[in-house]
Amino acid sequence: MKVLYTAEALATGDGRNGHTQTPDGRVDLDLAVPKELGGSGDGANPEQLFAAGYAACFHSALQSVARAAKVDLGASSVGAQVGISQLDTGGFGLQVTLEVVIPDLPHAQAVELVEQAHLVCPYSNATRGNVVVTLTVVED
Repeated sequence: MKVLYTAEALATGDGRNGHTQTPDGRVDLDLAVPKELGGSGDGANPEQLFAAGYAACFHSALQSVARAAKVDLGASSVGAQVGISQLDTGGFGLQVTLEVVIPDLPHAQAVELVEQAHLVCPYSNATRGNVVVTLTVVED
């Protein structure tokens, strides 16, 4: 596989209670365990970062497949919810729900585009078979 771009980040401190930043300084965040998991919640957490990245990447993939189909998505949006849970085998796993809104597009057509985007999105390809991803197309 030919690498087209590589992102880099460094995490320091005490893992989830630490800091993360990229060499260019565009990401520069304190991290904290969420209150729901017994932490202070006074910083970002890896699940939020994953949700933001997946939502943006999936929206880009959706726009790409729509352009190829010559479909105008209008004011579309993609929201991502990333849940963390304890696995029966020990350790932890993730689950993702992607909520896609495409106003003024017939529901069946929107669902078809979302399914196509799921096949080309790098996050979807990376998680396929490892993370349960639920696709939801919301009628606006």
